Amino acid sequence: MSSLAAKMLALSCLGATPACLTFHEGHPVGAPEGSRFVEVEGVRMRIAESGSGPAVILIHGFASSLETWDLVVPALEGYRVVTLDLAGFGYSDRKEGHYYTPEGEARLVLGIMEQLGIESAAIVAHSWGCSVALALALAAPEKVDRLVLYDAWVYTEQLPSFFHWARLPVVGEVLFALFYDQLADERLSLGFYKPEDVPEALVEKVDEALRRPGTFAAALEASRGQEFERLEKKYSKVQAPLLLLWGREDRVSTVPVAERLSSEVRGSRLVIYPRTGHFPMLERAEASNRDLLAFLSGAMP
Repeated sequence: MSSLAAKMLALSCLGATPACLTFHEGHPVGAPEGSRFVEVEGVRMRIAESGSGPAVILIHGFASSLETWDLVVPALEGYRVVTLDLAGFGYSDRKEGHYYTPEGEARLVLGIMEQLGIESAAIVAHSWGCSVALALALAAPEKVDRLVLYDAWVYTEQLPSFFHWARLPVVGEVLFALFYDQLADERLSLGFYKPEDVPEALVEKVDEALRRPGTFAAALEASRGQEFERLEKKYSKVQAPLLLLWGREDRVSTVPVAERLSSEVRGSRLVIYPRTGHFPMLERAEASNRDLLAFLSGAMP
């Protein structure tokens, strides 16, 4: 798009913001055959469940979906594994409402646990999903047996200027209408140690999700909901045993973030993988699955 065209579209958005970004009150279509849904607080959410044993709940990151965990789920034999699409992402609803903060998404996850009869679980999360996991652990510590966070996105200092500008009324709508699809693709490439190793199937899933009605509006609200100032002051109060799994070359959530979080949560453990970016579960699946299983079983030294 030329700079002139971009400016013209921006101006049209300024005059008609609701037409540029709108939520979607219906349900997303095109979900894979056999998909399962539950409704929590009026939001229909896609979930997948497999296995039996102690419960493990996997929470994806921003602009992602439950398929993030495709290389992790098969390794969790002997566990009851639940993956889900957070509100606004994957094939879950993109309704207007107070769902798109870490605390709001955490309430929905707790609602899913209640519907499935899960009294407590190990919570495993990636990137922005880690803020949801931490909010859940702080709000309902009795529900969290263990906590595993991959390359967490949980501090104000991590937010790019794009997200800060997006908090402004109208400005945020214009920015997301013009640039969110580019941002999603760029962050995905930036997330891998070797950009050429980004799985084509993952790129296709992200691009497909961007075309679903309501996606841009939900993503904007989720970005505005990343006001971590209150939440990050409470991380030291996390009670559950915590494991941090991190890529040494992560340019999205850098190693100093891991070290800060590890220092704030007493007794936490940090594992750093060399030649790895923001997605250890994809880039170092074998090693990270081994560490995940050792931690869940209590066998990690």
